[in-house]
Amino acid sequence: MISCVDGLKGFPEAIESIYPNTEIQHCIIHQIRNSMKYVASKNQKAFMADLKCIYEATTKSAAESALDELDAKWGGKYPVVINS
Repeated sequence: MISCVDGLKGFPEAIESIYPNTEIQHCIIHQIRNSMKYVASKNQKAFMADLKCIYEATTKSAAESALDELDAKWGGKYPVVINS
Protein backbone atom coordinates (compact mmCIF):
# COMPACT_ATOMS: atom_id res chain seq x y z
CA MET A 1 0.00 0.00 0.00
CA ILE A 2 1.09 3.56 -0.67
CA SER A 3 -0.25 6.52 1.27
CA CYS A 4 0.18 10.05 -0.02
CA VAL A 5 -0.04 12.62 2.78
CA ASP A 6 0.69 16.23 3.44
CA GLY A 7 3.21 17.26 6.07
CA LEU A 8 1.04 16.93 9.17
CA LYS A 9 3.12 15.74 12.10
CA GLY A 10 2.21 12.31 13.38
CA PHE A 11 0.15 11.36 10.34
CA PRO A 12 2.70 8.90 8.90
CA GLU A 13 3.08 7.24 12.30
CA ALA A 14 -0.69 6.91 12.68
CA ILE A 15 -0.99 5.26 9.27
CA GLU A 16 1.94 2.92 9.95
CA SER A 17 0.44 1.88 13.30
CA ILE A 18 -2.63 0.52 11.50
CA TYR A 19 -1.03 -0.45 8.17
CA PRO A 20 2.59 -1.33 9.02
CA ASN A 21 3.65 -2.22 5.46
CA THR A 22 2.48 1.08 3.97
CA GLU A 23 4.90 3.24 2.04
CA ILE A 24 4.43 6.88 3.05
CA GLN A 25 4.97 9.58 0.43
CA HIS A 26 4.52 13.31 0.68
CA CYS A 27 2.00 14.81 -1.68
CA ILE A 28 4.10 16.31 -4.47
CA ILE A 29 2.15 19.57 -4.46
CA HIS A 30 2.76 20.02 -0.73
CA GLN A 31 6.40 19.02 -1.19
CA ILE A 32 6.97 21.59 -3.95
CA ARG A 33 5.05 24.30 -2.12
CA ASN A 34 7.11 23.73 1.03
CA SER A 35 10.39 23.65 -0.91
CA MET A 36 9.69 26.92 -2.70
CA LYS A 37 9.82 28.75 0.64
CA TYR A 38 13.59 28.27 0.47
CA VAL A 39 14.01 29.65 -3.07
CA ALA A 40 14.47 33.41 -3.44
CA SER A 41 11.46 35.03 -5.10
CA LYS A 42 13.59 36.33 -7.96
CA ASN A 43 14.61 32.72 -8.80
CA GLN A 44 11.29 30.94 -8.27
CA LYS A 45 10.00 31.18 -11.84
CA ALA A 46 13.23 29.84 -13.38
CA PHE A 47 13.58 27.18 -10.68
CA MET A 48 10.01 25.97 -11.22
CA ALA A 49 10.57 25.77 -14.98
CA ASP A 50 13.61 23.55 -14.38
CA LEU A 51 11.78 21.51 -11.73
CA LYS A 52 8.89 20.93 -14.11
CA CYS A 53 11.23 18.99 -16.42
CA ILE A 54 11.59 16.36 -13.71
CA TYR A 55 7.88 15.83 -13.17
CA GLU A 56 7.03 15.88 -16.87
CA ALA A 57 9.71 13.34 -17.78
CA THR A 58 8.33 10.31 -19.57
CA THR A 59 10.86 7.82 -18.17
CA LYS A 60 12.68 7.30 -14.91
CA SER A 61 16.05 7.88 -16.58
CA ALA A 62 14.83 11.15 -18.12
CA ALA A 63 13.62 12.29 -14.70
CA GLU A 64 16.96 11.36 -13.11
CA SER A 65 18.79 13.26 -15.84
CA ALA A 66 16.59 16.32 -15.29
CA LEU A 67 17.24 16.08 -11.55
CA ASP A 68 21.00 15.97 -12.20
CA GLU A 69 20.66 19.10 -14.35
CA LEU A 70 18.61 20.82 -11.65
CA ASP A 71 21.27 19.93 -9.09
CA ALA A 72 24.07 21.20 -11.33
CA LYS A 73 22.30 24.51 -11.89
CA TRP A 74 20.72 25.17 -8.48
CA GLY A 75 22.35 22.75 -6.02
CA GLY A 76 25.03 25.18 -4.88
CA LYS A 77 22.44 27.84 -4.12
CA TYR A 78 19.58 25.70 -2.80
CA PRO A 79 20.96 22.36 -1.55
CA VAL A 80 18.11 21.88 0.95
CA VAL A 81 15.55 22.12 -1.82
CA ILE A 82 17.44 19.78 -4.13
CA ASN A 83 17.81 17.18 -1.38
CA SER A 84 14.13 17.45 -0.58
